[in-house]
Amino acid sequence: MSKNDNWYITDNWYEPQEPVAAVAAMIAADATGRKRRRSTRLKPLYIAGGILLLVLLIVGSSLLFAGPDRESESFFSSDGDYNQEMPRDWRQFFENYYQSADTVSPAQVDIPRAATPIDYSLRLMPQTGPELSLQEIYASCASSIVAISGYIDGMSGYNWGTGVILSEDGLILTNTHVIDGCDSATVTLYDDSVYEARLVGADAISDVAVLKIDGENLPAAVFGESGALSVGDRVAAIGNPLGEEFRSTLTDGIISAIERGVNYEGRSMTLLQTNTALNEGNSGGALFNMYGQVIGVTNMKMMSSYSSIEGIGFAIPSATVQEVVDALVSSGEVRGRPSIGITVGAIPANASAYYELPEGLYVSAVTEGSDAQAKGVRPGDIITAVNGTPVSTTDQVNDIKNSLQVGDSMRFSIWRDGQELEIQVTLMDTNDVYK
Repeated sequence: MSKNDNWYITDNWYEPQEPVAAVAAMIAADATGRKRRRSTRLKPLYIAGGILLLVLLIVGSSLLFAGPDRESESFFSSDGDYNQEMPRDWRQFFENYYQSADTVSPAQVDIPRAATPIDYSLRLMPQTGPELSLQEIYASCASSIVAISGYIDGMSGYNWGTGVILSEDGLILTNTHVIDGCDSATVTLYDDSVYEARLVGADAISDVAVLKIDGENLPAAVFGESGALSVGDRVAAIGNPLGEEFRSTLTDGIISAIERGVNYEGRSMTLLQTNTALNEGNSGGALFNMYGQVIGVTNMKMMSSYSSIEGIGFAIPSATVQEVVDALVSSGEVRGRPSIGITVGAIPANASAYYELPEGLYVSAVTEGSDAQAKGVRPGDIITAVNGTPVSTTDQVNDIKNSLQVGDSMRFSIWRDGQELEIQVTLMDTNDVYK
């Protein structure tokens, strides 16, 4: 992943803002104060300021046209979000460029476990009947949405999120990141009754988790086929944004993109994109089609530290949810997903030209215990080809890996300090690599 693949986050989604009227009053008061302080006695200061500004313009122009030295050339990153000097050593450049690169880590959930296997499988239903109004969707579906509170022993406060009732006897679907780090959790139903939850399983790769409460005759949600969606289809979300006082909030929008690839904390996720309003607390909630069927589980919203972003939210497709839920209720974990055990990212074009590096992917991290580590792949290597096919994007590597199975091998062509190497790596189960 590139340095800023993670400039969006799924926590701290919301920061209370000053009321508009209060801000306007502050601006008006400040402007009034400045007006009262104006005086003709400040004119000499204006003249001096003008002279200083002229000097700065002259100096700035001379620096601009002087031309950069090779050891201190300034550049913009490929994302265009900052400006810094190019270090002499390309290794130092990548250490800085990928200093915030995340690697996959397993979820640490210490909630008491429910026994598996559980006799349940998630069914996806075809669309039937006429489309519903938003009022009809809310009336028929809101009771299947629950609130999740996750607690960490010895700490005040709690994690807050949303869940979806899977079964009448108390299987609850939510996001793994809602309960990550927690050692207990409660589920609050639509009628305000509260239940202690046990953990069936939590999968960090897909961000899908299943809890179990001792319930009966609960209003289970109906799940639909995410594969039947098209861009522009209307959808609605029901969740618990921002806190308990906003429980069971309904928002609506459209499907903005299908199979949107998103990298988050070292994970490659294929998600539905929607402009439906989502905020902190919506995590684990339902994205409904207009037939009242859950076709996605809301799990993140794109944010930026340097730009205002609205209307770009994501949901895990129901097809993915079905696969993971069935695995979790069967054994408490998902097995059979191949993993290389490395974190790679694209090489910016300006860095490639500046340091005369080959085209390929930079290895920023190698997971301890992986076969890649055992076979000698190192951070700082540049992968130029996989199984003889040149690669320059992470998607190319993932496509090759995902066509294989655990136990299969991948042959990496690696450039290391001017030398060409061939290293063959055996794919391991993701749970065995990131444990």
